[in-house]
Amino acid sequence: MDGANNMGLFDKFFKPKKSAPAVVTPAVPKIKVAAKSEKEIATSAGEPYVAILKMDIDPNNLHQGSFELDWNEIFVSRLVKAGYMIKSTDQDVDIVDRWFQTVCRHIVMETWEQEQAIIKGAGQYVNTRNIGDGRTEVS
Repeated sequence: MDGANNMGLFDKFFKPKKSAPAVVTPAVPKIKVAAKSEKEIATSAGEPYVAILKMDIDPNNLHQGSFELDWNEIFVSRLVKAGYMIKSTDQDVDIVDRWFQTVCRHIVMETWEQEQAIIKGAGQYVNTRNIGDGRTEVS
């Protein structure tokens, strides 16, 4: 055997094989599915939905402000069943506004009642006296 033939055998066994040309598949554009919003999830589940989207406060008069609410039809129908629709011409915004005003009134009344309880209870105190045998007198 001569050297040229030996080289051919060497190349045959030890040289890397030529790979077949790569098949290129065209890129398929991915379709993005938008995630459902909380409102859409609640609506599809048959649940009421209401949320505060935005709150504005007048920087010159901090006592003045507004809320922007979002709701679904299920929430409005529950409000109607609860008696928040007064006139047959009431629109959804009227019904939800009436409910929101009621919620705000309850917050104010609860705060006022708590303040009144603190004021009335400030001068009151409780006396306890141990009268023996594990008993206590409270006055």
